[in-house]
Formats: sequence, C-alpha cells, structure tokens
Amino acid sequence: MTLHLKQTCRHCEQPLNHRFLDLGYAPPSNAYLSPDALFSPEMTWPLRLQICQSCWLAQTEDFTQAEALFSADYAYFSSTSKGWLAHAADYTTQMVGRFGLTQTSKVIEVAANDGYLLRNFLALGIPCLGIEPTASTAEAAEALGIDIWREFFGQSLAQKLVAGGHAADLVIGNNVFAHVPDINDFTRGMAAMLKPEGVITLEFPHLMRLLEFCQFDTVYHEHFSYLSLVATQRIFAKAGLRIFDVEELPTHGGSLRVYGCLNSAAHIETAAVEQMLLRERAFGMETLAGYATLQARADELKNNLLRFLLEAKQNGKTVAAYGAAAKGNTLLNYAGVKPDLLPFVCDAAPSKQGKLMPGSHIPIMPLDMMDKETPDFVLILPWNIAAEVRSQLAHLSAKGTRFVTAVPKLMIT
Repeated sequence: MTLHLKQTCRHCEQPLNHRFLDLGYAPPSNAYLSPDALFSPEMTWPLRLQICQSCWLAQTEDFTQAEALFSADYAYFSSTSKGWLAHAADYTTQMVGRFGLTQTSKVIEVAANDGYLLRNFLALGIPCLGIEPTASTAEAAEALGIDIWREFFGQSLAQKLVAGGHAADLVIGNNVFAHVPDINDFTRGMAAMLKPEGVITLEFPHLMRLLEFCQFDTVYHEHFSYLSLVATQRIFAKAGLRIFDVEELPTHGGSLRVYGCLNSAAHIETAAVEQMLLRERAFGMETLAGYATLQARADELKNNLLRFLLEAKQNGKTVAAYGAAAKGNTLLNYAGVKPDLLPFVCDAAPSKQGKLMPGSHIPIMPLDMMDKETPDFVLILPWNIAAEVRSQLAHLSAKGTRFVTAVPKLMIT
C-alpha cells in the first residue's frame, strides 16, 4: 500500500511513502497493567511499519516517546532466560579472546538492563560501566556491583563519559539499536566513546528473517527501527564508522551481530560483510517487492491462531500461554484475543506476575499455575525459546499437555 505521509525517515530524512505492515492500534508491548489500572483509560497507538526507499531503513510511524515506553518500572529483565544468560557468557569469552581485553581495558554497555552481561566482565576483573535509563533494571545491575549511569544514551552523554575518563575499548549494544528514536544521535554517541582502535558490537533481530519467516509479532512500539545490514552500514557511515565484520546468530528468531570501528582504525574487513550485503540484496531488501507479502502472511497467521483457540474452546479443551513476552502482546492484540479464549499466561519473571497483559488484559500468573491447571494446550508466546520452554515444562507433556506456537506457522507438538 503506497501512501502520502508527512513523516520522514529517521536516518536520511527523506519522505516515507510506503507502508508495508499495519497491525492496527495497540498499547506499548511492555506496558503491563496492575489490576487497579483497569479503572483508568489505556492508551493505544497505531502500530505500522514503513520502508524508506532511499536508505531502506524499516521503521515504525512516530506516535510515542521513548520516555513513555521505557518507564521506571519497565518489566523486562534479561536474566529471566537461562539461554540468554548462556549467550551473554559465551559473548564475553569471545570478545575477551578476540580483542585481548584485560584489566586495563574499558567495556561500556548501552542498555545494560539488569547486568546480565556486564557481570561476566566484572568477574574477570575487566572495568566496565553500564548505561540503563530504567530504574527497575538499573537497581538489579547495581546490586551486582556494576557501575550504572541512569540516563538515555546519545552523543551528549557520550561526550560526558569521555570527559570523565570513560573512553571505551568495547562498546556493546545488544538489542538496543532498534529501540532508539534518534538512531543518528545514538550512533554518533557510540563513535564518540571509542578509543582509536576501539570496537562496537551490536546485536539486533535481522529484518531479512522477519520478512522471510513472517515474524510480524516482533513489531512493537518499543522497536522504532527494523534493521538490515544494508541500512546499518549507511547509518554507521554517516557517523564516521565502518562495519568490519558480521555474524548471524540464532537469537530472537535470527539476529545479526555487527562489528564496527572508526574509519581510521586498523581492523580489517572480513568477507562476511560483502557476502551478507549480497544476500540481502538478492532477497530484495532494496526493492519494494521484498516487503510486499508480509501483510497477507501476517493476516493468515493471525487467523490460524484464532481458529485454533475457537476450536479448542468449542471442543472443551483448555489453553494457557507461557511467556508474557512483548511479541506475545503484539500477536494477541492483533488477533483480538481476550481471557475468554486464553484465561491466563504464566511467566517466570516476578516483575510481571500479578499484572495483566496490555490490551488483552489476560492475567499473568506464576509458573506453578501450569501444574495446578494442567491445560490441554500451552501456547508458547516467545517462540524463539520454544525448545527451552518445552524442556522446562516436560512434566506437563507427560500428563498429556501439547505445546503450540503460532509463528512462523501454527505448530502443535
């Protein structure tokens, strides 16, 4: 659908004229509600994606402010997932070995969350600092002994850090690059913090995987941008940075880890960079055709989920969900699922238990609710960790419970 919109690209400022996904209206996906909040209005905003035909950055329409999305009681804690903790430990080992980090080095993580990653560097005696604006997660990181600056990151903060003696050998940004409304200022900030041979690593869900596997539920207001290597390379170049390596990761349904440095640094570009750029272009990521089928496929997945839930109810079967994840909120709100079809969601995070899913108002319960109810089906909303969840709930399978995922297609196991 081609539209005449007034908004401009958050990177290159060219007019945005092409919308390729419309998920209707939804509240912020991490805006979990306390029960008494049901007596107050709930804010929703349009959830739509556009593609810039100049730099090919995919992005949401601008209707919300970061401060409203990442509040003091932000409920996402990275340490909840054992798989993610293992990923962080493995990352630390790789970076220390590859770049020779020692007790004289400096590591800075932007969006340090609850310290899930930096605690590994701290254990090795490598000086580190985290930047984390949300009080709830910052407090958890500080309790581990990690130095945290509680601010939103940008070029101005980076300059303060450098002036205070905090120039970095390694700047880390795991699953934060998509979350920043001013992506140019954020990138300039990373460049400003680097020592001459310093390295930036960013991890983010790969837009090509979103398109290939119809991962439309990874779209939410907290994600301002949806990133490919072709777009990220242009964003880096504008800030005086270059990408010298890239890796594919299985996390979040398929992510990229990009390695960046100052243009003047000596890091040699690997063949992986050009190979990934060629793959993305062959996929069609610099053509409108590459984005043309996502809406219809998202509609089909939504309809398949609704059909399953309605048939289960008609047949007297019980369904519960696991994981009060942001992607689950996108899926449930787009499908219009309410507690009559999905009575409760269980989540391991105490910060979410006792609250309600935004929009759908489905209650979030502790994990032991699964044992009490023994549902016929468990809908795994964070499908990217489905194997971990099935292993965790294997005792339910022995009682006859079956597991369901809705993305990238409806599967019952």
